[in-house]
Amino acid sequence: MNTMPGAQVEVYDDIACPWCRLGTHQFHRAAEGTDVELVHRPFQLMPDAPVDPRPAMDEVVALFGKEQAEAMLSGMTELGASEGIEYRFDRAIAVNTLTAHRLRWFALREHGAAVQAALATSLFDAYFRDGVDISDHTHLARLAEQVGMSGGRVRDFLATEEGVAEVREQVAAARRDGVITVPRFVFENGALVIGVTSTEALSVAIREAR
Repeated sequence: MNTMPGAQVEVYDDIACPWCRLGTHQFHRAAEGTDVELVHRPFQLMPDAPVDPRPAMDEVVALFGKEQAEAMLSGMTELGASEGIEYRFDRAIAVNTLTAHRLRWFALREHGAAVQAALATSLFDAYFRDGVDISDHTHLARLAEQVGMSGGRVRDFLATEEGVAEVREQVAAARRDGVITVPRFVFENGALVIGVTSTEALSVAIREAR
């Protein structure tokens, strides 16, 4: 199917993935001046991550060791700054991202792709820049209000189990379809952009899809 005006591109991403933050930022820059919308599909790099918040730096050090972790995060911080993104890994709070993915799912269902995309950016900044616990319902309701959603409606939604099964099934389906690396951009003409490339490469992919 050819991409038509008002087309949507899907991205599989995880809110706790710094490369996803960078990749979606590049995509939005590439899509400026077009009517292409980005739809976020859930993916969890660590679906069994603890629900109790803890310093993200501790998690990275535990995985890679102190020296390698510091080098990785320093490089990511510098790369982000060159692209206009502020990473503050010293503030970041690691936590299971299921609840935040549920909220993005709800935003898309209730308000559409544009509001969901705005919420996704707010969630990324909350996690990587502001040191916010993105599993906390109060914080999530505040972020939702900032993009025009009803805080009360969001709090009522988060107090239920609505969306839990749907998000988990979407994550499982992505893995069954072979999604391993994120971000993964899927265009309506079947083209894929996997991982972070550049704003220019994504601009080319958008033009070719259209």
